[in-house]
Amino acid sequence: MNRLSGRCPYCYGKMEIERLRCTSCKVAIEGKFPISRLSQLNTEQQRFIELFVLSSGSLKEMARKLNVSYPTVRNRLDRVIEALKGKMKPLEEQKGQILDAVEEGKLSAEEAAELIKQL
Repeated sequence: MNRLSGRCPYCYGKMEIERLRCTSCKVAIEGKFPISRLSQLNTEQQRFIELFVLSSGSLKEMARKLNVSYPTVRNRLDRVIEALKGKMKPLEEQKGQILDAVEEGKLSAEEAAELIKQL
């Protein structure tokens, strides 16, 4: 299982995407690009989500395909849910800090809206 998804293999810090390149014409753009919470899950969790969607959200169907019990699949889903909640918590905290800054007069509503869009 890949536990480094979205993390630096050297220091384990958070990785960011800064460059995108077209595979056809080789044009590249640089900047700060957001990483989805799903892509920050480890490989096993990403495969689970993929199978979940391909099984139309049926845990019973997943248990059959994986040849495991329904409670096992349910437990795996619960772990993915907890991992996603963990990824959401820092985002919600950042939004709260931005809104607090507006309330305190440190940011305008427009500036706050732009910062929240960038999250």
